[in-house]
Amino acid sequence: MRSAFDFAPYRRSTVGFDRLFDMLENSSTGQGQENYPPFDLIKLGDNDYRIELAVAGFKPNEIDITAQQNVLIVSGKKGEESENRGQDYIYRGIATRSFERRFALADHIQVRGADLKDGLLAIELVREIPEAMKPRKISIGGEQERSAIGGSDQPASRQTVNAEAEKEEA
Repeated sequence: MRSAFDFAPYRRSTVGFDRLFDMLENSSTGQGQENYPPFDLIKLGDNDYRIELAVAGFKPNEIDITAQQNVLIVSGKKGEESENRGQDYIYRGIATRSFERRFALADHIQVRGADLKDGLLAIELVREIPEAMKPRKISIGGEQERSAIGGSDQPASRQTVNAEAEKEEA
């Protein structure tokens, strides 16, 4: 199903936004997908996040977590032996159907680990910006930073006091 809006004219006049337009076009196709299993996205700190999925009835060996470039895929498939344990269900409310859930990750987001406890799968994420990508201060002309008042190594406030003292002496 295509989006009702055509992004083709904008693709011709922009550079570097291909991924953005792909995400916008693909977002409408994801609307018809089911929302199983439900999840919470939690921000723990400036660079730490956690995704919690409700996967009641699944064992750790029945869940696969795959981290690809900018995509986290969580899938689950029940084993054949656990489907029918000789029990005759009157009502089955706990969904144990197979699932695949995809999460789009921002740049430099890494998966730190995962834990399954009390039917909740917790996936720890961290944003690690490479040292080369962090902002750094560049000095102009290769000289040391100078104060705006003079060429001294003293702070500007101290230079002002010294300049006023020199005026009074003269």
